[in-house]
Amino acid sequence: QVQLVESGGGLVQAGGSLRLSCAASGRTFSAYALGWFRQAPGKEREFVAAVRWNFSSTWYADSVKGRFTISRDNAKNTVYLQMNSLKPEDTAVYYCAAQDSYRGSVYYTAGYDYWGQGTQVTVSS
Repeated sequence: QVQLVESGGGLVQAGGSLRLSCAASGRTFSAYALGWFRQAPGKEREFVAAVRWNFSSTWYADSVKGRFTISRDNAKNTVYLQMNSLKPEDTAVYYCAAQDSYRGSVYYTAGYDYWGQGTQVTVSS
């Protein structure tokens, strides 16, 4: 079993920055990809970004390209999401997820095997 724990959320003004962290623990951790999703009140959970665990490939939602950066530290079993130029519409609960093996896509929630509890990000205008 794999546990994912997010941290780093909080309240920030529009234009500000936050860095989210997701620490993986449990059995010897290995995954195809780690992803970040977010869910705003009354909306479906949506893809934000993903990174291959053992290669340099990254993917981003169009809404965050150029503002958010996903990275990973394999030695620490941790994935990060650097969020810059935050907007009120970025307000959501952010979830970390791990995809155990290749599922054809990193964009869909159904393709992920493990999820964290989420961390709240609130951007004030």
